[in-house]
Amino acid sequence: MNQQPASSVGPLPGYITSAVPNPRANRAPWYKNTAPTYAGIFLWFVFWQDAAKGGAPGGTLAQGVGWALLSLVIAALVCHFLFYLVPGLFGMKTGLPLYIVGTSAFGAQGGFLMPGFLMGVLQFGWVGVNIYFSSLALSAVIPVDARFIMVVWGVLACFVGLKGIQYVARVATYLPLIPLVALLWLAAATIGHVGSFKPDALIAAQTAANPAGPGALGLLGVLAAMLTYVVGFFATAGAAGVDFGLNSRDEKDVSRGGLFGIALAIVVTGGLSLLIVAGTYGSMKETIDAEATRQLSLSSFDLIPAVLGAATAKWVMFLLAVAAFPPACFSSFIAANSFKTTLPKVNPFISVGIGTGVAIVLAITGVVAKAIAVFVIIGASFGPICGALLVDYLLSGRKWSGPRAGFNPAGWLAWALGFLVGILPNLGVGLPAAPVLAFAVGAGVYFLCAKLGLLTPVVPVSGALAEATR
Repeated sequence: MNQQPASSVGPLPGYITSAVPNPRANRAPWYKNTAPTYAGIFLWFVFWQDAAKGGAPGGTLAQGVGWALLSLVIAALVCHFLFYLVPGLFGMKTGLPLYIVGTSAFGAQGGFLMPGFLMGVLQFGWVGVNIYFSSLALSAVIPVDARFIMVVWGVLACFVGLKGIQYVARVATYLPLIPLVALLWLAAATIGHVGSFKPDALIAAQTAANPAGPGALGLLGVLAAMLTYVVGFFATAGAAGVDFGLNSRDEKDVSRGGLFGIALAIVVTGGLSLLIVAGTYGSMKETIDAEATRQLSLSSFDLIPAVLGAATAKWVMFLLAVAAFPPACFSSFIAANSFKTTLPKVNPFISVGIGTGVAIVLAITGVVAKAIAVFVIIGASFGPICGALLVDYLLSGRKWSGPRAGFNPAGWLAWALGFLVGILPNLGVGLPAAPVLAFAVGAGVYFLCAKLGLLTPVVPVSGALAEATR
């Protein structure tokens, strides 16, 4: 496709021309916005509970605690440097949100849908995951059918996200302390047995419990499983780094906010979860038997009764579920903002209501029960977006080029091919670290398309938007 001269490009959509960059005076240090907000995401028990799972005997602990922790660190650094840093810098330099910044990669018309509308749609996937796991934990204490709780939980979370997110913001400042205390409590009760953990014994027991299952993961298999889990979970939040970055004062705020709020938070929460699982199985002085693996699991959340006792555990799990309410509201809030922008003529109660209904159905039917599969879908969707944004940033001289006309082919091809690669595991095709590969394909295709001239022209802007491109 040959680029058109800028003079032939039509006027920009109103959602772009009406955008106003966040002024420097409204910004704050990294420890007041980016770091604590991101850290709260990783304190959500749905993230850290399955860090030891890997879809095979021994999970990500199959090669020992040390390699599992190192793999976690690598995954955390990938999240910071590849998925978050450039979007964060985009936001800091422009002061503009993701759905505006994304127009440089996907076009003024295309950016309206990608990543704008897509971000909203996928948030309801997160709401469904939240509804499912939180309601199961609540039903252990509240004598009500979990499916009824799912309906109530989903409706309340989405209503608050649509109409009153400001009311949960202050509560959300303190509720993340609950999962942190729970993790530290569980770790303190099991840390003394981590040294006795024998991955071979666990692998043998789980293999005996399921002889027809897959074999244990090797070194690269553990790393790939950890990358799939962590990066898949983080992909949308990485692209949303644009929205976090517009509240940052400078590059140091962007970098430190990611290093502490993302990389360190991943290592702390996921690392404690790994230690809890290893310590629980390490406490079994005798050979681990197949029945024990059936009754327990590799989920640190599921192990809470075994560590703290059934009576205490149900209240801890109840509090962890309560602490998951603000994340559900925030996901709903992001979705609502996305729909209000991309579907301005549709009553948000209708658009968000439909999304809420879908999220509740996904929870009730158990479709979202396999969190890792959900992470793969999300990683496949946003991995190539982050890859395209990174290349776009570098090719534009480490700044925002401004919106491109129409539907920018480079961005859309990058996303389509990246998504196709990233979704293969959910289609039964074994592909290691699919979210990272989706990112790599998205970045590579965007770069190749740019060199082949498959970029629509940048549309001239004026005023505050022109300042954002400098």
